[in-house]
Amino acid sequence: MIPALKEWASAIKALESGRQVIVMRKGGIVEETKHFELKSPAFYLYPTYEHQRKELIKSSEQTYVEESLAEWVPDSSTTRITAYAEVTQDLEIRDQEMLDRLLEYHMWTADFAESRLKWKKKDPLHILILRVYRLQEPMEIPILPEYNGCRSWISIPNGPATREMTPVLDVADFAEQVRKINEALKM
Repeated sequence: MIPALKEWASAIKALESGRQVIVMRKGGIVEETKHFELKSPAFYLYPTYEHQRKELIKSSEQTYVEESLAEWVPDSSTTRITAYAEVTQDLEIRDQEMLDRLLEYHMWTADFAESRLKWKKKDPLHILILRVYRLQEPMEIPILPEYNGCRSWISIPNGPATREMTPVLDVADFAEQVRKINEALKM
């Protein structure tokens, strides 16, 4: 078994397009520790559909929701894994001013990002900077009952030992996005 981070399918689309290199994490309602922990520095991205809604996404980015929902089969017994990610930074955001500085670097509305920060006020909002790779051949895996529920991490069956992957962004483009994010947070 290998780790996978559950994330909105629309956010995975944005990551795969190179539009963004970050995800926001606070931890799911049924997390073992009740808050987010980075359990692995590298993982597959497991698409979820339940909580993503167009009104939580900037209007200019709502096509990611439409694209992901067009591919979704609600009663399917399998799901398709198309991306792998490596965490290059785990930034802890504790105040609104810092979060506001990141607005242009993600697809979510300012109101939704603020609601994530305010939920579980004592815990920081983790901004994971991800180096994302597209799988040459997507993995089709069964949807197991233990994957359900509001949790960040699941373990999925390990596919072939070696998987062909292509970085979404080349080294220079990725480094530039990371530089801009870090620069925005230093203001």
